[in-house]
Amino acid sequence: MRYGSVCSGIEAATAAWHPLGWTPSWFSEIENFPSAVLAHHYPDVPNYGDMTKFKDWPDDKSIDLLVGGTPCQSFSVAGLRKGLDDPRGNLMLTYLAIAAKYRPGWLAWENVPGVLSSNGGRDFGTFLWALGELGYGFAYRTLDAQYFGVAQRRRRVFVVGHLGDWRRAAAVLFERHSLSGNTAPRREKGEKAAKCLTSRVGQAYDAQTEQFVTEFLPAHEKVGTLTASYGMGGVDIETKPVVFGAQNSANQGLSASTEVSPTLDTSKTPAVKQNMKVRRLTPIECERLQGFPDDYTRIPYRNKEAEQCPDGTRYKAIGNSMAVPVMRWIGERIEKVRQLQ
Repeated sequence: MRYGSVCSGIEAATAAWHPLGWTPSWFSEIENFPSAVLAHHYPDVPNYGDMTKFKDWPDDKSIDLLVGGTPCQSFSVAGLRKGLDDPRGNLMLTYLAIAAKYRPGWLAWENVPGVLSSNGGRDFGTFLWALGELGYGFAYRTLDAQYFGVAQRRRRVFVVGHLGDWRRAAAVLFERHSLSGNTAPRREKGEKAAKCLTSRVGQAYDAQTEQFVTEFLPAHEKVGTLTASYGMGGVDIETKPVVFGAQNSANQGLSASTEVSPTLDTSKTPAVKQNMKVRRLTPIECERLQGFPDDYTRIPYRNKEAEQCPDGTRYKAIGNSMAVPVMRWIGERIEKVRQLQ
């Protein structure tokens, strides 16, 4: 599989899919530090830069898949009034226009769960409708990174598209039994409280029956994390976890909890409580939270050695990225479906 990547960031997709033997044909990233990370790790892969200038990109039609997580901005459907040839600055529509240009057999798109309710759901509906207009069958599902081996809650919506057939897209995101239409056996009657779910719900749309197929994710074990908050002057301050099991002396003395940490983001320096004191997480710990190799973002930058790479830019780039284990799972599922074709 060869793929093109937009809104590439530090390339969680490539970190996830390299073990599958998949190779990137090109990236599209405009921010300085993520672009430097890409150039450091993948010097032979061109970075086309601004995705809104896609019309100037080469017309090579060799990619098999287009992947991207367009920014979680407020969506506008105005661009569709002039068709996909005029995305009008909306990167969600630009992604579709790039798909229309290269016509890959597969699509993989990611966004925050808020996309489902943006503009009363009409924006996401418009995106799916446009996929259908381009000839792609599709399925979508909300996946949470905490069930894929990393110690943070990170729920994201993933859309997988396949040119011409929604069934292959659905087979990627859903287990076969969830598409059979068989109803689960009825449980015995009782008045005791129901147990909490340890999985997340996703849906796929069957364009032929105009019905949604709903199924729970497998109940993966949650990863042990640190406490999610600490008290300071009567104020609860959000904290971030350290991934256990990795060889890292910083983990010593940290108290584990069954509470799963909030999402790693870029709005603040991630911190953790250790022996009644507060310290910030190291960039390596944040890389592990997203499933990247240690020191993946520790690169020579702005004429300085890797040892002097600024932590702030690393935190931001890591927080903006996708979770590598989730992307690996999606890639493995696509590979299995391809082998059955």
